[in-house]
Amino acid sequence: MTSVLITGGHSGIGLAAARTLAARGTDLVLAGRSPDRMRRTAGELSADHGVSVTTLALDTSSLASVRSAAAGFRAMLDSGEVSGLDALVCNAGGRFDGDVSYSPDGYETTFATNCLGHFLLVELLFPHLTGTGRVVYTASGTHDRDSMDGRLVGATVEPDAVALAAHGKDGGRALSAGKRYSTSKLCTVMYAYELDRRLRRADSAVSSIAFDPGSVPDTGFLRALPKPVRWVSRTAALKWVSKRVGVTTSDVDFSGASLAALAVDPRYAGASGAYFQAHDGTLSAVRSARLSYDERRAARLWDDSRRLVHLTAEEEPTPLR
Repeated sequence: MTSVLITGGHSGIGLAAARTLAARGTDLVLAGRSPDRMRRTAGELSADHGVSVTTLALDTSSLASVRSAAAGFRAMLDSGEVSGLDALVCNAGGRFDGDVSYSPDGYETTFATNCLGHFLLVELLFPHLTGTGRVVYTASGTHDRDSMDGRLVGATVEPDAVALAAHGKDGGRALSAGKRYSTSKLCTVMYAYELDRRLRRADSAVSSIAFDPGSVPDTGFLRALPKPVRWVSRTAALKWVSKRVGVTTSDVDFSGASLAALAVDPRYAGASGAYFQAHDGTLSAVRSARLSYDERRAARLWDDSRRLVHLTAEEEPTPLR
């Protein structure tokens, strides 16, 4: 192994994955928007496991930040600070409660952060992946409107990149934060599948994998909710009820270790185009939402996203066209 770049690798599931990777002797690049926390995490992992851990400023809600981060990573490669890139783990993201807000580029914050930022990052860093590298997307079971996860958070809407990016600007009724989140995760799964299709057409050995970490309430995902709600979400009683009603449950350590395994473990070398789910201590390939397999919608999502991020011909690698 050379190195793995993971977005959001300084907290929650991403941090658990980074610890697992470091324990395996994998060098890391932590990319995120919390420089102090990333530096502390890098110091901890380097001291504990003797691996190289570098940090990279990245805010996936900002296209300028993504381009700057990609340039920074290329500089690391040129200088020898980073020796290569075996896996790109698109893990950062969030749910944004309250009124609809917009990114520095004028796109709805949830879609910009969870979708467009990672879409652009994959395009820009793909040429630096090793020939058998992997791209792993952290998705969510909420993307399936027919599942209990999807029903509880909010049923997805049409995965239309243009409409989602401009959501709320026409004065119409705003989607709930849950619907915006679940739909962004549907798009994430569709990106993973569409990337796999493009890679196969190009005879590339790079893999594209989607991952559902399950419902992990003891992460910072619910930090925007009221304190009583956050407290209840962590109780044994609610976890028991969640399992009984069919919610896909997991814990930070197992989901993080699963994400790390999908990024580097030889067992998943041939798993491109698959959707994996962590559920009660088991990681398995499962079917994703029916809509996620719609190739026409996925191709349109990809092409519209390309235009929204203003991808130039020079930036787009040939295998992904």
